[in-house]
Amino acid sequence: MYSEERRELNRIMRSLDAGDLVEHLSERLSGADLNTLLLEVFREKAKKTTASDLLKKYAGNRFVQPSAINPIEMKHLELDTLKIAERHAYTPVQLSPVSPLGSCSVVATSDQNKVISALRGTEVVADATNVLALHICDLVKSGKKGNAEEFVRFSTTHRHVRAQKFNDAPGVFPHFHIFCLVASGKDKGSYYFEKQAIWEQLCIYREIFKSLYGSDMEVVLSIRGGYKDAEGLVERVIRFLDEKSLKAAVAVDKAPVENEYYKGLQFTIITNLNGQTHYIGDGGFVDWSQQLLSNRKERMLISAIGLDRLILQ
Repeated sequence: MYSEERRELNRIMRSLDAGDLVEHLSERLSGADLNTLLLEVFREKAKKTTASDLLKKYAGNRFVQPSAINPIEMKHLELDTLKIAERHAYTPVQLSPVSPLGSCSVVATSDQNKVISALRGTEVVADATNVLALHICDLVKSGKKGNAEEFVRFSTTHRHVRAQKFNDAPGVFPHFHIFCLVASGKDKGSYYFEKQAIWEQLCIYREIFKSLYGSDMEVVLSIRGGYKDAEGLVERVIRFLDEKSLKAAVAVDKAPVENEYYKGLQFTIITNLNGQTHYIGDGGFVDWSQQLLSNRKERMLISAIGLDRLILQ
């Protein structure tokens, strides 16, 4: 995909006889000056658009088409999931439709071209967990919240837009709703944060499936790099979940998988609805707060499930 995009870019540069235009715009202009220039470019493009053109663009743009999801069902599901999370000490927050440019690609492994980049230094939100991580780190850095003694916990529901193409794969949409959780804390030794945080989040998902759908939940743990003793981490987590009686089947997938997104451990959430098995969400530990706050003691757990798929099941 990257080489194809590069070829297209080179073709455009040749057609414009623009030489090092991308370098000039990205490196030699300040963010404010680039924004001013692009605002004028898009203003001129919009001025030249007729009403007929606008309707054609609406019909031909997959990102702007409405969802097939019943909005009333979705609103009820959002409220139900957020209320359950709030009972487990996860504070609900309503995020903006946009986030700072680079929210997904700077601290995580996502390519910027999978996100709809926007003007004024923003991008359309493509992953609310990244934005919750930014929100938490801003609160911690400013001193408005502390995560040394107590975890900082937030939940949200958000409609995401993803720019990559999936060749009309079933159950995959250009924009979709998720419910997600992010917890932040400090390393206290013996994997205290890791064990407690994953237990809390799995309890929330278990209650969602049990109370809303009468369905059981399975969890598959996968070992990931980024921890000195990832296998020991997974063993400690399994032992802790057993001691706490999670009341969900827990398995370990030892198959090697290249994954630089999660650190130490990734978990996959599986449930059975109407006789069908759904891999409905996942989560794991990330190093984003360590990067954002320049502190190796920071710990963060993120997770999310797809809400559209729950309604369409």
